[in-house]
Amino acid sequence: MKKRILTYLSITLFVFHTTQAQDNALSDHVVLISIDGFRPDFYLETPWPAPNLKMMASTGVHANGVQSVFPSVTYPSHTTIITGAFPATHGIYYNSPFEPNGQTGKWYWESDLIQTETLWDAVKAKGKISASFIWPVSVGAPIDYNIPEVWTLDRSYGRIVPMRDHETPKGLLKEMEIAVLGKMDTTTFNGDYLNREDRTGEMAAYVLSKYRPNLMTIHLIATDHFQHQQGRNGAKVHTAIAAVDRAIGKILEAAERSNILENTTFIITGDHGFVDIHSALSPNIWLVEEGLMEDKKDRGNWKATFHTSGASAFLMLKDKKDERTLKKVRKKLDNLPLSHRKLFRIVEKDELNEIGADPNASFALAPIPGVAMTASTHGDVLKPRSGGTHGYFPDFREIETGFIAWGSGISSGVTVGKMGLEDIAPLVSELLGLHFKAKNGVLYPGVLNR
Repeated sequence: MKKRILTYLSITLFVFHTTQAQDNALSDHVVLISIDGFRPDFYLETPWPAPNLKMMASTGVHANGVQSVFPSVTYPSHTTIITGAFPATHGIYYNSPFEPNGQTGKWYWESDLIQTETLWDAVKAKGKISASFIWPVSVGAPIDYNIPEVWTLDRSYGRIVPMRDHETPKGLLKEMEIAVLGKMDTTTFNGDYLNREDRTGEMAAYVLSKYRPNLMTIHLIATDHFQHQQGRNGAKVHTAIAAVDRAIGKILEAAERSNILENTTFIITGDHGFVDIHSALSPNIWLVEEGLMEDKKDRGNWKATFHTSGASAFLMLKDKKDERTLKKVRKKLDNLPLSHRKLFRIVEKDELNEIGADPNASFALAPIPGVAMTASTHGDVLKPRSGGTHGYFPDFREIETGFIAWGSGISSGVTVGKMGLEDIAPLVSELLGLHFKAKNGVLYPGVLNR
């Protein structure tokens, strides 16, 4: 009998240590927050009203700059964050997919368009719990508590109903309306007003406190919206980062109230920086002049067209093997007057491949800072423009985004000079002890406190 008890005890201890070794998580809860249009100066420079961000940056880990993807726009960037892969691998090349018969306004909403493993997949495979709020390309994702970013092409349908249609589980938004939010409509949840950030923060705080997910992904948009309107240093940009910081404070406080703060990690990042613009260039007008497309919404009888995404433009051929058309486009660009030619550079196929951009593009046009590409097919080639934008080739300071890590499993007082968006997923995987292999990202072990 004594021998049997000892054997049972040995087996129990063996199973316990094996399970512990398999899990080997450094954190029970990772809160991954993306601030759209997030810039390192928001936490590195004094004028910006962001006390929570600055506290986490100074006492945890922060980066001086994070390289985005190309084009440096929201949807491919967020998918790189959640997969550790470049757009060429994960398949979300732009905000809106290129549509040969003309752009309908559709965006990459559905998660089944992602062509590689996500952190959400890895969390589910590990038997852990996930939650997500307003994250791009998350409709139908394997997330336990999910309010995705989605809308329809029918504007009369509104912006709230599509989120209800695609929420998981059904009734989650209604539950949160009763518990913390109040009625959600275009007045209380609208990107034109900063109360949207409050609502998103309250959603995340409520679910973190009640359901305690192991991974939570959150997308906050106000800083992007007002930088588009007013440029990098507009008055509303200052109030927007304050609203974002307040939303993050709500989530921090929820972790503290729920007695899970010491086992929780916060990772704050973004998708791109921002550039003030003064002019817009319309390269499709050159293709119309050459008879390679028509000035029509469906492009008419086209052979070549530029698909614009943010500030940049990507050349699409109707027939990818049409060398004659490709040569005609290049000749047109080569013969432009210097006054136009100096406003952009050609990003050749090899460079597109190296940075992991859309493999279907023949080449891209990357404008100089201050100039943005548009899809216009008529009027003046060069037009006035104001405000700010992104989508540039990510090789200069203003277009870089930020990174902060703080909490369980994170070192203190570490500065990373430069990293990429693809390097975030490996860190989340290591913190949660997931079986996840990023295709392009690398884990920086010095960020971790083991």
